[in-house]
Amino acid sequence: MKQQYQDVILQACGASSLRVGAEIQTLWSGYGEIVRLHLEGCERPSVVIKHIKFPEEAKHPGGWNTDRSHTRKVRSYHVETNWYQNYSTNQNCRIPACLAACSHGDEMLIVLEDLDGAGYDQRRTSVKDGEIKACLSWLAHFHGLFLGVAPQGLWTVGTYWHLETRPDELKAMDDAELKAAAGDIDRILNECCFKTIVHGDAKLANFCFSQNGQDVAAVDFQYVGGGCGMKDVVYFLGSCMEEKECEQRVPGLLDHYFSELRLSVKEGVDLDALEKEWRELFAFAWTDFHRFLLGWMPGHWKINRYSKRLTKEVLHKLKHQHNK
Repeated sequence: MKQQYQDVILQACGASSLRVGAEIQTLWSGYGEIVRLHLEGCERPSVVIKHIKFPEEAKHPGGWNTDRSHTRKVRSYHVETNWYQNYSTNQNCRIPACLAACSHGDEMLIVLEDLDGAGYDQRRTSVKDGEIKACLSWLAHFHGLFLGVAPQGLWTVGTYWHLETRPDELKAMDDAELKAAAGDIDRILNECCFKTIVHGDAKLANFCFSQNGQDVAAVDFQYVGGGCGMKDVVYFLGSCMEEKECEQRVPGLLDHYFSELRLSVKEGVDLDALEKEWRELFAFAWTDFHRFLLGWMPGHWKINRYSKRLTKEVLHKLKHQHNK
């Protein structure tokens, strides 16, 4: 690691020395790495750094190797740095504290609190009901906290799959009816009355759990930005449940989300109108992500009967509106 980066970390943490520990993960398409550093001479035994280095030649796992894809990723890291430096949450939607951030040429460094040391040292690849509810509670409190807040310095429209940033995937789609409706679906989501800031990549892998699974913290804010909270909810549920589970459990889980959202919204908001609008947009948000998958990776396991049923309902609604 460059000496200047070491100096930034030591100064930010008040440490006398550091040792590079295990790599936690490499970043998507070879854009750097996330690493744990062990510190000496300060109160913090460790920190996690996100070290971004823009590659000469990006290697995309899905084969989407375009200038547009590269530009989107570069912007996403600037957005994430902005997020950590300028936004804060509360204990109900815990995120790692940002201790320092800097950039130099084609490299960026974000120094973050080590959530493992803060009691969020569990990761899950499958989740029980209580753990799903813990994540939905996190999302509800996050959306409630930022309801009506303008996404300054973030993506104007949050989420990594939204239509404006994905023309290549739209073009690759076979489903002509959904392709034709994609613009309407995107517009309806973007024009909702109740807007918040969405996490933008709220999959199960981006949540860190406490030992008992009841408390969670979230990481990875590259696609944080404005929008309807349902985008995060559908993406999260789709990341940890198969189609049969979705059919059986989504109604109860949505009830849980909305009861938590009501607890988290500041006074003066028409809670009934908020819930009514977002419940109606649930199927639109699900269909919007389904549209992205069909263009990006048509064989993906998330393309299932549940997604197709919701898409059919949305297309039927749109047709009905147009015929009025």
